[in-house]
Amino acid sequence: MQVNPITSMTQIDAGAWNRLVKDGYPFLRHEFLLALEQSGCASSQTGWSPQHLLVMQNHELLAFMPLYLKSHSRGEYVFDQQWAQAYQQYGFRYYPKWLTAVPFTPCQGPRVAIDDAADAPAVMRLLTGFIKERAGQDAISSWHCLFPDPSQAEWLRGLGLSLRESVQFHWFNKGYRDFDDFLQTFSSGKRKMIKRERRRVSEQGIELRRLNGPEVSPAQWQAFFQFYTMTYLKNGMPPYLNPAFFEQLAATMGERLLLVLAAKDGEYVGAALSVIGDTLYGRYWGCHEAYSGLHFEACYYQGLEYCIEHGLKRFDSGAQGEHKIARGFEPVTTYSAHWLRDAAFAGAVDHFLAEEREAMAFYKQEAAAYLPFKKG
Repeated sequence: MQVNPITSMTQIDAGAWNRLVKDGYPFLRHEFLLALEQSGCASSQTGWSPQHLLVMQNHELLAFMPLYLKSHSRGEYVFDQQWAQAYQQYGFRYYPKWLTAVPFTPCQGPRVAIDDAADAPAVMRLLTGFIKERAGQDAISSWHCLFPDPSQAEWLRGLGLSLRESVQFHWFNKGYRDFDDFLQTFSSGKRKMIKRERRRVSEQGIELRRLNGPEVSPAQWQAFFQFYTMTYLKNGMPPYLNPAFFEQLAATMGERLLLVLAAKDGEYVGAALSVIGDTLYGRYWGCHEAYSGLHFEACYYQGLEYCIEHGLKRFDSGAQGEHKIARGFEPVTTYSAHWLRDAAFAGAVDHFLAEEREAMAFYKQEAAAYLPFKKG
């Protein structure tokens, strides 16, 4: 086996790449990463320089790992800016750093795709050794792997990386017949709250429509992008993604997209876009004004209904959001793995992470106490 770096998704055949991607996790597909690259969203100009690693054997692709050379920490959803400041005060440069992640996508999943016939631990050792050796040669401060699935997180821990834990809120389909069947698991007060929220949306004259990607017209994509942009501008920052990304994604992965459009008096007033795998991944949302209950309806309840109707077992609605707890989204642990080349600084980070893990465990336990389900 040998490791071959590439600097563009165009340097690897899409069929060979996708052969290693599990069907249930859409964000590692060649089309998704290529759209990020060709739209300019994940490029050297935006501080995301592709450095993907291919593991080859007898001229065949055996495994791959997405890898980016980062000049900042934006768009990652695992916050290490304080580490960067401390590293600078320590007398070293934190950037550039290496990052294994799907840009702008805090969705847990595999971070190394490996052929089923390969020796997976040997592949992981090979890639980790390559990264550490190149870090010394190229003066790279660190390597960070964000949102790996739990099994790969354990592999990385065994290879000497430090694990960091966080909490997201996911919904799990426990064989519900329909949305009302799901609500029957709630306590009376919480069930009434959800029904009241949904009723308020219709009382404001708002209608919701779910469309799969191929059904969405160019005008509807344009309306969605305006809503998506407004979400970022309201928070004082430009959006990470541009129209070219969504246009290319709709053309190459349209069957994987679910768009929820909200309309009032014949005009679109809000939209939410999800990506479909074996899980429904809620990703992007926006609206013109704050209609009562619209965010919950478009981003959560429509997605829950879709999961129940199509037999999806999980709804990952994205990072953060404690308001999800009262709507049946359960706290789950997510992981990131970190290697810092300087041993003394790595020791200080390990001490910080040990304390943070205790706090996260307590937070997860406290969050679960507020779930809306009937006791017992």
